Amino acid sequence: MELIIFLIIGALAGFAAGLFGVGGGTIIVPLLFIVFTQMDYSPDSIMHLALGTSLATIIVTSISSLMAHNKKGAVMWPVFKNLAPGLAIGCFLGAGIAGQISGLYLQLIVGVFLLWVAYKMFFDGKKQVVSHADDVAGVNTELPSKPKQLAAGGVIGIASAIFGIGGGSLTVPYLTRYGVVMQKAVGTSAACGLPIAIAGALGFMFFGMQQQVDVPNTIGFVHIYAFLGISIMSFFTAKLGAKVAHILSPELLKKCFAVLLTVVGCYFLLKGLL
Repeated sequence: MELIIFLIIGALAGFAAGLFGVGGGTIIVPLLFIVFTQMDYSPDSIMHLALGTSLATIIVTSISSLMAHNKKGAVMWPVFKNLAPGLAIGCFLGAGIAGQISGLYLQLIVGVFLLWVAYKMFFDGKKQVVSHADDVAGVNTELPSKPKQLAAGGVIGIASAIFGIGGGSLTVPYLTRYGVVMQKAVGTSAACGLPIAIAGALGFMFFGMQQQVDVPNTIGFVHIYAFLGISIMSFFTAKLGAKVAHILSPELLKKCFAVLLTVVGCYFLLKGLL
């Protein structure tokens, strides 16, 4: 029965990721939080399990996304090589930091983050126009030095672990800020999701085992059944979501998703505060 629930979550997360063009983590974390709560897991471990499992599932989806973007030549490999070590180290350490934060505070942190993503998506229309203009003009200013990129990767990695995401919400704005065209920023961000997901999942496993989490079918803070069910289904339904996205209005879709994230973000905040 558990596996069926996780297959359904995977189907929803993959479809939403393809439909709205966002990482599945923003869907997976809230859904897992609700399911783990209904399973009567320890309140202190629920949020950590949702974050760790979310990062583990992103390993599979990021490989698929990376291959697709690489075929189109949209991955800036030299930039990836500069960011990757910082992303991996930062995400592993971020898992350790998350392990020291209480489940209650993690709920509040993730709630605020989801509201921020919702705000960004709702007012994304104007930014998209600017990005498209940059693409046409071929704007591509110089990126920071290698040490600065390494440091930026570390910060993005830590944040990704705490929010349970692949880092796209942070990596894309970082690259476009320095004039990287939108397609290459998204493609490079997809590649960056892999070291983030691997290091984050390993970190949540390691630090979770240190805390001796008493939850069945888990390795540290990663739920094995949830990882398998979500990974399998999201791999297929993401493609379906992407097809549907081409039929519907992308602006309307983003605004609908922003409303959904606002509701979920408020749910986390209210549950944490009350």
